[in-house]
Amino acid sequence: MAEKTTNDLLKKVRKIEIRTRALSHQIFAGEYHSAFKGKGMSFSEVREYQYGDDVRNMDWNVTARLHSPYVKVFEEEREMTVVLLVDISRSRLFGTASMNKRDLLAEIAAVLSFSAIINNDKVGALFFSDRVEKFIPPKKGRSHLLHIIREVIELQPEHDGTDIGEALRYLTNAMKKKCTAFVLSDLLDVDENGSPRYEDALKVAVNRHDLSFIEVHDPRERELPDVGLVNVKDSETGQTAWVNTSSKKMRLAYGKWFDDVQKATSKLFMKYSIDSVSIATDQDYVKALLTFFQKR
Repeated sequence: MAEKTTNDLLKKVRKIEIRTRALSHQIFAGEYHSAFKGKGMSFSEVREYQYGDDVRNMDWNVTARLHSPYVKVFEEEREMTVVLLVDISRSRLFGTASMNKRDLLAEIAAVLSFSAIINNDKVGALFFSDRVEKFIPPKKGRSHLLHIIREVIELQPEHDGTDIGEALRYLTNAMKKKCTAFVLSDLLDVDENGSPRYEDALKVAVNRHDLSFIEVHDPRERELPDVGLVNVKDSETGQTAWVNTSSKKMRLAYGKWFDDVQKATSKLFMKYSIDSVSIATDQDYVKALLTFFQKR
């Protein structure tokens, strides 16, 4: 039985690799490079000041020592470090379309990883629920990348709930140098008013790293169908309740709550100039990601 489970997992990983590696080579690598390269600058050398140089780059220590003005010279970083912050809370298992949120997360993570590898970047992953469940430090190489994809598919959370703030705090502490970080989540981490609970951690992380959010969702999460009285269960808390979906008032109230959550999240991202994209399980994620890259 264990062997069958392992073989099934390897088949899943192989299928995702074949599909997403081809996409990364043919479509995404160039867009990824344009969108994310050149964001970081590293110190190269010092040289004597020349007319027109930015005085903000003056190296005052060297200037004082040599009694002549010198400036620091920076160059574009040719390699980046990419970290995927992947939400593995139990709500990712929900899906009513061709795939559930976990499968969509896995494919998007694979596309981003292969695009990074093609550009010779290091890739790491941080898996979180309401705790950081696992951290894989950034490395290069196909076997490392496939390890990340396997964990996206297979890793089971030991804790319930979702805490994006905890993941962002861990990123800030673990990655001392600037990295390009993608948060892959359904972003259902809000208070009773529908406001995101992770602003404080976000405010710190966005000043350290190049941060982007990729939200995945299922259409049925945003609009309830009229199917009568149904028993629903919260996949993270385990709480159950009977809901009369035939009630128009109830459906409208639910839709308004979800709309309020979306507006509050968008407002937060605009406040800190964070790029984001929302992708549904019944949507062509290829087109959505291309548009996201091109917007940057």
